[in-house]
Amino acid sequence: MAANANNDLNTLHPHITPMSTYLKVAGALFGLTFLTVFAHQFHEQMGALAGAVAFAIAAVKAAFVLLYFMHLKDDTNMNRAIFATGFFFLLVLFVFSAVDIATRVLEISPL
Repeated sequence: MAANANNDLNTLHPHITPMSTYLKVAGALFGLTFLTVFAHQFHEQMGALAGAVAFAIAAVKAAFVLLYFMHLKDDTNMNRAIFATGFFFLLVLFVFSAVDIATRVLEISPL
């Protein structure tokens, strides 16, 4: 009996993704890695935007890995919501950390 012969939710349903898709995504990841290295060469000219550019490139790379290599593109909405919730709380952590650093008062030691 085949693994996906019935429509039971607990039955294994393999994702059949063509090898060409994996090669295209891998090529995009390599290209984005080279773009990160290239952007680093201009980090002094970009100033404060250098970190934002690096994080944006990393976010795109993470999205490719999540969608294609972790198969979230073909997964259920519940698993997508679980991953999105994790990233939401990561964003909350970053916002609280940024607010904490931005609102610190410089203290001079009396010693």
